[in-house]
Amino acid sequence: MMPKIPARLIKKIFFSAFLLIVPSISGQGRRCERLKELSIPNTSVVVAQTVSADAFRLSESSDAEIAQGKPFKDLPAFCRVLLVIAPAVGSKIPVELWMPVSGWNGKFLGQGNGGFAGEIDFRSLAQAVKLGYASASTDTGHASSFVSAEWALGHPQQVIDFGYRAIHEMTLKSKAILQVFYPSPLQYAYFASCSDGGREALMEAQRFPLDYDGILAGAPAYNWTRLMTNAVSSTQVLTSNPASYIPPSKLQAITKAVLTACDRIDGVADDILNDPRQCRFDPAALRCKGEDTEECLTEPQVTSLRALYSGAHDAAGKLVYPGYPAGGELGEGGWAVWILGSPSHQSLMQMFGTHYFADMVYEDPHWDYKTFSVDQGLADGLKKTASILDATDADLRPFAKRGGKLILYHGWSDPAISALSTVDYYDEVRNTVGPATEDSFLRLFMVPGMQHCGQGPGPNSFGQAGPLSASGPDDAQHDIILALEGWVENGIAPEAVIAAKFDGEGAARRITITRPLCAYPKAARYKGSGDTGQAASFACAPEQ
Repeated sequence: MMPKIPARLIKKIFFSAFLLIVPSISGQGRRCERLKELSIPNTSVVVAQTVSADAFRLSESSDAEIAQGKPFKDLPAFCRVLLVIAPAVGSKIPVELWMPVSGWNGKFLGQGNGGFAGEIDFRSLAQAVKLGYASASTDTGHASSFVSAEWALGHPQQVIDFGYRAIHEMTLKSKAILQVFYPSPLQYAYFASCSDGGREALMEAQRFPLDYDGILAGAPAYNWTRLMTNAVSSTQVLTSNPASYIPPSKLQAITKAVLTACDRIDGVADDILNDPRQCRFDPAALRCKGEDTEECLTEPQVTSLRALYSGAHDAAGKLVYPGYPAGGELGEGGWAVWILGSPSHQSLMQMFGTHYFADMVYEDPHWDYKTFSVDQGLADGLKKTASILDATDADLRPFAKRGGKLILYHGWSDPAISALSTVDYYDEVRNTVGPATEDSFLRLFMVPGMQHCGQGPGPNSFGQAGPLSASGPDDAQHDIILALEGWVENGIAPEAVIAAKFDGEGAARRITITRPLCAYPKAARYKGSGDTGQAASFACAPEQ
């Protein structure tokens, strides 16, 4: 058996070899177009071109706004490099790397993906270079809709790319090119993403602790196998018996009943549950006393709602994956889209769960979710793909030891990925590494009233969507990415970030609510006086 080579030595050897391959470019002005001549192991440089300020457009896009260039307004000149990385037979990973021609801030920002990936995030690349970051994005090795995994059928190497390899390869190759293109060295590397991108973020921290100095992981789908098991189980709960299905038209009544029962627990009547774990709402309160109407639930619907709140359990009654906390049922990003769908349209979670088991686990496009059992499905998923897709390792000591900083965040009203799962991971890391070590590198911010990565009735904008998405002043108090940078670069650990809720569009857009997000396990508590819509009326306090 060959001796294990330390990761730092591998990194040093790779960069040294890379520079030896391209000495002429390193000594001749580092012009963007000359990057096309680079010889990089397992990598082709397909495009290397300088894009003039405000000149970038996508030639093809289903998004008319992107195609017309709206997100690319006021873009500075940048060097655009398109790579195709092939680390194994059956693997081809396209990467877009954008580097500001001037005004580089010395930082690299890696971009993540949502769902089953399949697209390069041009919007986030544009946001990043506007603020001076060099940034890279990949579709993780396949082009597809984010809700489909048909690409995985018969392509095990692409599943590995999606699981963890593509982001790592994107990071290594991008950082090497930065070292050639710029005369000054890279100072800091960051990764920020949500949902599957949150899973990718944790994969980086767990498997490749040297890749990034700071990582922001939002609503991470880290416990992938169990999350997908819950998705199919929830679909069965709602559809195995037509009488069990809860139509979206009843969400208004459900939300009203939840808020009536629990809204004032935190001392403020604001249609936001500060911590849904304190809510003891019983769906039986909505049981129809007469005929079935949109204001009540039938007995089978009461049973369904209880099951959705409680999560998937195996045949022995053991919890497989936590349920969805009460309070986030209604709204544009609520249960109607993610959980319920409708009798004629699948919910997003049904599509994710069905594609995962059909295309990745059983490799049978005709697989029928109606044949699914929690026990067998979970066992099959764990055996087939967990080692590739699950980012559940709680031992983050290698990441902490190298000086890395990790910030987790999750909306309490998330209807896609249970917020309770992220709390569970935080607790597991704390128990594994110890409170002192955990406090030195890890923070969790729970967001009351926020749904999946955004939206919802509560303050849901705090810079989590990337550069230029902060809710207020351009500082670490209002922008969680700047807070992460302040922690990495200046040693200032974030204890609170102010989130905002917006109303309206365009020129009419205005902030209606601000609220502090507190480092867990603390939470924002009303001081007892002052405007409940203003962050200054709240203080961070321990859980009650």
